[in-house]
Amino acid sequence: MRKALLAACCLMASACKTATPAPSQTEPQAPPAPPPPAQPLPMPAGLDASAMNEQANPCDDFYEYACGNWMKTTEIPADRPRWSRGFDSITARNEEILRNILEAASTGKAPEGTPYAQKLGDFYGSCMDEAKLEASLPALKADLAKLTVAKDAKALAQQVGTLHARAVFPFFRFSSNNDLKDASQMIGEVDQGGLSLPDKDYYLRDDEKSKALRGAFVEHAKNVFVLLGETPDVAAKSAATVMEVETALAKVSQSRVERREPKNLYHRLDRKGLKAETPAFPWDVYFTAVGAKDVQALNVTHPPFFKELERLVRTTPPAEWKTYLTWHYVSSSIPALPKAFQDERFRFSQNLTGAKEDTVRWKKCVRYTNAGLGEALARPFIAQTFGADGKATTQQMVVELEKAFERDLDTLTWMDAPTKEQALVKARKIVNKIGYPDQWRNYDAVKVDRGSFLASWTGVNAFEQARQLAKIGKPVDKNEWLMSPPTVNAYYNPPFNEIVFPAGILQPPFFDREATAPVNFGAMGMVVGHEVTHGFDDEGRQYDAEGNLRDWWTPASDSAFRERVACVKTQYDGYTAVDDLKVNGALTLGENVADLGGLKLAHSAMEEWLRKNPEEAKRASGSRFTPSQQLFLGYAQSWCSKTRDAFARQLVLVDPHSPPYWRVNGPVGNLPEFQRAFSCRADAKMVRPPAERCEVW
Repeated sequence: MRKALLAACCLMASACKTATPAPSQTEPQAPPAPPPPAQPLPMPAGLDASAMNEQANPCDDFYEYACGNWMKTTEIPADRPRWSRGFDSITARNEEILRNILEAASTGKAPEGTPYAQKLGDFYGSCMDEAKLEASLPALKADLAKLTVAKDAKALAQQVGTLHARAVFPFFRFSSNNDLKDASQMIGEVDQGGLSLPDKDYYLRDDEKSKALRGAFVEHAKNVFVLLGETPDVAAKSAATVMEVETALAKVSQSRVERREPKNLYHRLDRKGLKAETPAFPWDVYFTAVGAKDVQALNVTHPPFFKELERLVRTTPPAEWKTYLTWHYVSSSIPALPKAFQDERFRFSQNLTGAKEDTVRWKKCVRYTNAGLGEALARPFIAQTFGADGKATTQQMVVELEKAFERDLDTLTWMDAPTKEQALVKARKIVNKIGYPDQWRNYDAVKVDRGSFLASWTGVNAFEQARQLAKIGKPVDKNEWLMSPPTVNAYYNPPFNEIVFPAGILQPPFFDREATAPVNFGAMGMVVGHEVTHGFDDEGRQYDAEGNLRDWWTPASDSAFRERVACVKTQYDGYTAVDDLKVNGALTLGENVADLGGLKLAHSAMEEWLRKNPEEAKRASGSRFTPSQQLFLGYAQSWCSKTRDAFARQLVLVDPHSPPYWRVNGPVGNLPEFQRAFSCRADAKMVRPPAERCEVW
C-alpha cells in the first residue's frame, strides 16, 4: 500500500510540471533517493515478543495471541507437573538463590546477618545426607512401636494426640484459628481430615479413571507396608484396611464447594459440646497428649464428621487402628526415609501429576527448609533480591488499586447506599503487607539434628504445631504472615482484612523494575486488584471491616450480588478444563470473581497512574502497543502455562482457580476495555454480547 501511494504522488507531480517547460540540462540528473523505511516501534519493556503468536487474532483467542509461541516452544521440565512463565519460572530462580544460601550455611559460611544459621545449615545438611537417610528405618520402627499399638479407646486417644503433636494427622486435624464471630480471639479448631488422596471425590467417584487411581493407591500402600517388612499378603490386607477407613471418612467429609461457605465451617461447640457429640473418644486424654490440656474454646467445623469418628472408634478392631496409624505416620515421614520409600512415593504420584522424573534432592531440601524455617531463610534472601524501591513502588500500586476500588463503588448501580457505605469502610481498613514481616519469627525452640533428618523433620513439624496451639485463648497477632517471604504467591486473609504480597512474587514477569507502568499494572497490578476483590467475593464479602463473620448487606444488595455471581458461575461451568472435564464454576467462583474485578481495577488504576505521571505515560506511548494493550498483554503473559493432563485432571477437583487459559480469556471476554483496546468487532469470539457479560465489581 505504501508503494502504491508513493507512485500516485509522483504521477500527480509530473502532470503539474508539464505546464512549465523543463530547464535545460547539460547532464542527466540521478533519480531522487527513496525515503528511508519507517522504523518499527520498539516492544514495550516487560513484554516478550518471542512468546507471542502474532498470526493469531487477539479478538479470537487472546491467550494464543499473547502466549502461542511460548506454548509451542516450551517444554515442561521432566520433574514438574506443569510449567509457567510466571509462578514456576520465578520459583525456580528463587530456589537457586535459596540453595546457595543453604549450602553456604551447611558449611558454616552463611551470609552475614543470617539468623539461625546453624539450624538452617544443619536442617538442610541433614536433608541432603542421603547416606544417613538409609539408616533411618530403625528409628522409624522404634517410633511406630510406641505410637501405633492401641488396645483400647483411651490408648487410641493418647496415640492420636501424640501424632497430632508431631503434625501427623490421622482421623482429623486440630489447630488454632480465629473465632469467626470474634476475629480478635484465637480458639481451638477440630476439622475433618485423615485422607491420603487429594480430595474426597477420589474415594467416591465411579468413573474408570477414579477406580484405576484407587487401585493404584492401594498398590502403593501395599508396597510401603512391604518396605516396612510385611509379607506381600499381609501388606495387601493392611492397604485394604487403610482404604476402608479413609473411604468411611471421605463419605462424611464436606466437599470443597461446601467448605467455601464460611457459615458451613462454624459450629462453636467448645470442649463440652464436642465430648457430648463423640463420647466414645476420650477427648481429655487426647487434649493432654496433643499439648492443649486446658483448651475449652473450640470450633467444630463439621459435626457429622465426628459422628463418624465416634462410630469408627466403637466398631473398628484395635489391630486396624494400628494399621491406619502406621500408614499415616510412615506416609508423612517419607521425605526423611530411605530412597526406596521415596521412589515408591514418586511412582504413585505420577498417577496424579504425570511428572517424568522425581525432583532432585536439593530442590526438595530447599522446599522443606523454606516450609519449616521460612522466616529465618527469608532474611538473607530479602537482602539479595528485594530492594527498597520494589517495596515502595508496590505500595504505591496497592494504594492506586484501592482507590480504583473506591471509585468503582461509586459507579455500581446494583448496590444501595447503606451497603456501599459499609463496603467503603471495609475497603479503607484493608491492611497491606508487602515484601516481608515487620517482626520475624522466633525459632529458638526448634530442635534440629545434623545427624538425622528424621529427627530434624519431626522437630520442625512439632515446633510448628506447638506454635499454632499456643495461640489458643490469646488475642490474634495481626503481625503474623501465613506465607514465607520467598514464596511466589499472594493472599487475602478475611479475618485479618489484609492483603499480603511476599517478596518472592515481586519479580519479573509479575513485577519488573524495567517494565513500562502498563505492563506492571497488567501483571502485578492485576494480582493486587485480585486480592483486593477477594475481600468482596462470595466468601470475603461475608466478613466485616474488623474480620468478623457478620452480614452487613441489605437484602436488596445481597440479592443483586447473588444474581451477578450466578452469571460468573454459569459462564465458567461452560469452559472445558481438560479432556471431558469442565471447570467447576462453584469451586472456582471466588477466584473467578477476583480475576474479573482485579483486571478491571488494574486497568482503571493504570489510567489514573498515567494521568498523574506524564513522563511514564510518554514512555508507555512511545512503543508498539497502546497502554491498554500493554496492560492486557502483561497480564496474559504472566499466566502463560503448560500442564500435564494427569495434573490438570487433579486440579479440576481440588484447585479453586480456573486453568490459566480461562484465567486469561475468561475475564478479558467480559471487559469492554479489552474490546476497545484491540478494536474487536462486536461478533468477535473474545467479545461477549452485553447481555451475556458478567460483572460484579
